[in-house]
Amino acid sequence: MKKYFYISYLVVLIFIPIILVILPKDFFDSGKSICLSIFFLDNECYACGITRAIQNIIHLDFIIAYELNKFSVLIFPLLLVSYYNELRRVYKIL
Repeated sequence: MKKYFYISYLVVLIFIPIILVILPKDFFDSGKSICLSIFFLDNECYACGITRAIQNIIHLDFIIAYELNKFSVLIFPLLLVSYYNELRRVYKIL
């Protein structure tokens, strides 16, 4: 039973980047912000725009990503390392 969970989790982990590449880079640009800092304080926090910035980095538009969130150039490599480590961890369990 546990093995099936990890297999399905691994499949989801493999398909997440594929889906993000298939989605257009402006997919997350519309809609209201769900940031609590904007909602309560009407002020952007350091994480505001990181989802849109990462999506632009995935589509190799680094200038717009940097304009959306300056920390995206630091967050994206850390995200890749964390993602790789999680894939490796789940694969070792199987």
